[in-house]
Amino acid sequence: MTEQPLDILKKYWGYDAFRPLQAEIIESVLAGKDTLALMPTGGGKSLCFQVPALCQEGICIVVSPLIALMKDQVANLQKNNIQAVAIFSGMRYSDIDRTFDNCIYGNTKFLYLSPERLKTDLARERISQMKVNLIAVDEAHCISQWGYDFRPPYLDIAELRDIVPDTPILALTATATPEVVVDIQDKLEFKKHHVFQKSFARSNLAYVVLEEESKRPKLVDILKKVPGSGVVYVRNRKGTQDTARFLQQNGISADFYHAGLNSVQRTEKQEAWMNNKTRIIVSTNAFGMGIDKPDVRVVVHLDLPDSLEAYFQEAGRGGRDGKKSYSILLYEELDKIKLESSYITSFPPIPEIRQVYRALGSYCQLATGGGLGKSYDFDIVEFIKNFKLDAYKTFSCLKILEKEGWIMQTDAVFIPSSIKMKVGKEEVYDYQLKNPKFDLFIKTILRLTGGAFQHYVNVRENQFAQFLKIPLQELKNAFFHLHREGIIDYRPQKDQPQIIFLKARVSADDLQIDHQAYNFRKEQYRLRIRKAIEYAEKPRCRSRQLLNYFGEMDVEACGICDVCLGRTKAEISPDDYDRYKVKVQQLLKRENLTTEEIVDSFGSNRHEQVLKTLEFLLDEGLLEEVDGKLKWAGSVD
Repeated sequence: MTEQPLDILKKYWGYDAFRPLQAEIIESVLAGKDTLALMPTGGGKSLCFQVPALCQEGICIVVSPLIALMKDQVANLQKNNIQAVAIFSGMRYSDIDRTFDNCIYGNTKFLYLSPERLKTDLARERISQMKVNLIAVDEAHCISQWGYDFRPPYLDIAELRDIVPDTPILALTATATPEVVVDIQDKLEFKKHHVFQKSFARSNLAYVVLEEESKRPKLVDILKKVPGSGVVYVRNRKGTQDTARFLQQNGISADFYHAGLNSVQRTEKQEAWMNNKTRIIVSTNAFGMGIDKPDVRVVVHLDLPDSLEAYFQEAGRGGRDGKKSYSILLYEELDKIKLESSYITSFPPIPEIRQVYRALGSYCQLATGGGLGKSYDFDIVEFIKNFKLDAYKTFSCLKILEKEGWIMQTDAVFIPSSIKMKVGKEEVYDYQLKNPKFDLFIKTILRLTGGAFQHYVNVRENQFAQFLKIPLQELKNAFFHLHREGIIDYRPQKDQPQIIFLKARVSADDLQIDHQAYNFRKEQYRLRIRKAIEYAEKPRCRSRQLLNYFGEMDVEACGICDVCLGRTKAEISPDDYDRYKVKVQQLLKRENLTTEEIVDSFGSNRHEQVLKTLEFLLDEGLLEEVDGKLKWAGSVD
């Protein structure tokens, strides 16, 4: 070990002390132990692998499922003068090859890879030549079929143990149920189960559920009462634009964000929000991962997510600075109906999955037996339109093909334009003499780039066009002409989502779907939907419901959610509450009863107060629901 963790923390991040549990996790990693770190969103997970990696010689391999997350973390490390690189789908082979070489022979400290990249022969061969001091597996819940975001390539991460057998693994996640916690360690082949878990409780975050049919007017009311930066989550892309427009019409600074925007648009919108030039960002779940904005005061969901894992992660983006913040769900009966119907549409029949797979092969112009490991630009709107497919079913079929390990979808990847001279200097000079029309273009390439004769260099067409004082399209036409003439190799920029074929294409009739796994995931999805609906409808402390779901059972009511605060507003005195509580306990000593049976045991003029009492008893953990009936769970007086 070359430097101490606190020295590294101070040197690169300027902090004098670690947050709770960070030091213990770092110490475990430095001791060479396989470690699972469970920390809430905003808890400082990245430092748990970045600090120990910088304490030691060698390179840290970070496995991450999201390109945007990889690029953000690489950029943040580079700002701190830490050598970090990422390899992701859509990159050219020459760039990948050079990046791997820099990891072997250069001073690179962090290499970010997607799990499917680890499966390639090139990656394994190059990693075997590296001095790897740590393997960090981010979003580790993706390895478990018990989890809400299972990704089959994660199952192959453990094969790295054959290449770097003495290197410890640090798995990190902010969302893991008890079953997933065990599964992560088993699938990563931990030598010994070893977990550090920071409570997911957020004492400064008030969870609120409001039953509301007129959601947008209520949203305006909320945002006018709660000042500061905020995020509003909606289900689809059109909803982001419509909601942002509605907020603007009501005098609230807002913009929209979704995965269909190009990289320039996404960056501009994100930076405007990060710098508080835009107050509210309205987004699909494409927004937020890896974005560390501490002063978000309110997160509002206009639609109920299909899992508490997703809701908890998105809601947790509020209040990272420790100050009071609100995570609000606007809920109505229609949300329940939509979720329950999505259970059916999210798992279409096998013939429909085969139909989408066949269309996908045609879209990518991919022959049977080809495509293994290759990525293709993928415009899903164009795909659906060209093959006359149902949009929602197509999304579901693609998701199933992902879960089955046939394909992987990525978000839009921005790769800048690049140029390489294909001929020598003498041939270039000769071409300039014979083609004076293109002389200035070639001189500009050589003047504004360095090393174009040796390797590909990135070019910014706008900068070139401004330098030459010509329209951008005229410049591109000149580049394409020089490309056709064989003078340069011109590769225009890319900014498209990608489809990666993780297996060679087969005939659609030969497409294998694991029926047992398919049915297992379908049942798990049903259970997650049920828990999400329960969260919205059950009158129990919201924080306690979430913490119980993630395995924290011995927790107190938060005191700040809508349910907890509701008791102070109820028209029921402490004496009446105690009296009803005693009678409910006596009734349930004999047998478990439904809510209706308990309420009917009291006079009709007491029904409303008895219902309130039952809500409070459930909230306090004195009652629990078993098979639709209430059971006394508190101590016997």
